[in-house]
Amino acid sequence: MMIYLFFARPYQLTWGATQDEIHRSMPGDELNPSPKFLATRAITIHGTPKDIWPWLLQMGYGRAGFYGYDILENIGSPYGIRSADRILPMFQHFKRGDDAPLSAAGGLVFYAIEPEKYLVWSGAKEWGGITWALYPIDETHTRLVSRVRFSHNLTNPSQFVMDLFTEFSDPLAVRKILQGIKGRVEGQVEPMALGNIEFIFYLMAALLFTISIVLILIRPLSWHRWLAGLAAGAAWLFIWYSLAPIWVGFLIEVLVTWNLYRSFRNVRIGMKGTFLDVFVVNES
Repeated sequence: MMIYLFFARPYQLTWGATQDEIHRSMPGDELNPSPKFLATRAITIHGTPKDIWPWLLQMGYGRAGFYGYDILENIGSPYGIRSADRILPMFQHFKRGDDAPLSAAGGLVFYAIEPEKYLVWSGAKEWGGITWALYPIDETHTRLVSRVRFSHNLTNPSQFVMDLFTEFSDPLAVRKILQGIKGRVEGQVEPMALGNIEFIFYLMAALLFTISIVLILIRPLSWHRWLAGLAAGAAWLFIWYSLAPIWVGFLIEVLVTWNLYRSFRNVRIGMKGTFLDVFVVNES
């Protein structure tokens, strides 16, 4: 947790952004002047604001998708699981107050729209919002800047669970959205299969860390086991936030899995009757 709070979190909150972009005022800042979660991320795109704007405007669940991890973000979408790789005219005419769905369960609304400059999605009162803004660098390059701001809702359990999910998943989602828009504007759309494989590796890293915590809780603690759990946690943070190649993540996950097996190999999981039992076998 300390590694996340002091290293991973600060890095992921400002991925790709310059100091000027981090401290710059942006539309939507007024939605929550003192947010608990404030992230400004950016990417340079070879294109003009006019080239990029249609891709931004049509984003959303049941629309063009989010150009990211389609296997998760577009499940159940009437337009298919794959994010659009072309401009969809029917999603180019939104106005303030229109829905901006994030999933089948709901989403945000358009709070502000300034064509070829910015759009802002807002949530419930005092929650915050998400801003997407375009800043030209020269005649052929533009900075796409994303700002996410919200405060955790401790009084609403379901909302707090969603906020907690956003805390950890937002850096992966927004980073992939920025990369997905860049690829589409520049004519280099990533194959859907590659994005899905990447998502599975991220999921496996989190699962291995969760398994290590459970094993530590159900088994007598030793330095070797504690270090194995620490390694699983460090691997999770590295794989999620370092932008390491997939093959590097694969090797790390194999090593973590082997280390956990060696440290906790006296735990056996099997079926007994109709219930899943955990058999703790004494070490020889």
